[in-house]
Amino acid sequence: MESLSANLTLKQVVEALVFASPKPLSTSEIVAALKAAGANANDDQSALDYAKAGEADVVTLLGEVQSDFAGSGRASRLVEQVNGWSFVTDPAAARWVRQLYPEAKPTRLTGPQLETLAIIAYRQPVTRADIEAVRGVAVDSVMQVLLERALVKIAGRAEVPGRPLLYETTEYFLQHFGLKNVEELPNSQELKRVPLPRVTAAGKKDTPDAEAVATTETPELPINPEPPPPDESR
Repeated sequence: MESLSANLTLKQVVEALVFASPKPLSTSEIVAALKAAGANANDDQSALDYAKAGEADVVTLLGEVQSDFAGSGRASRLVEQVNGWSFVTDPAAARWVRQLYPEAKPTRLTGPQLETLAIIAYRQPVTRADIEAVRGVAVDSVMQVLLERALVKIAGRAEVPGRPLLYETTEYFLQHFGLKNVEELPNSQELKRVPLPRVTAAGKKDTPDAEAVATTETPELPINPEPPPPDESR
């Protein structure tokens, strides 16, 4: 009897694993699935061979699948997210795809919420007082929204008098904005070097020189901050 996997290449198997997974799949999880299939292969030579693949081999094949989809004109594509690889629909199709989920009402972030999120993203970990020193207004209600939406989390306490809480972005933030890490933020390294106003130990606002302040406009985040509906993850 002919092996069931004899006609499938390793690239096709990798593609099938990502497509079948209900969540983003990491390269290590793909390798584990290949090894598990090989352990139960019996006389299936293809499965035995594929079980020898390492993470470097899988990454190469994922790149090939990604290129195949990108050049095919399909309305779906393979992307690498912070927590693994997954197939997503082309953003250009969102208008139609959302009609399948009329109950999903996306909520946009307001300007103040976006500004605060951008400050945290570029200068994390950062205290609330330092955020307020940059924005010039209280951010209590804004921070509450960002925490509730799981875009921001508490990252510990600062080693200064009073030990105020530190805030940083979450893994969901990276997923939401299509980033693998914060280094992919636009102009990340350049903006991190720009001095921003901070609160001193005495509670006073320490403002950099005028030339530096002039370059500290709140940066734009990489995509429209509208939460994607459930269907856009497949």
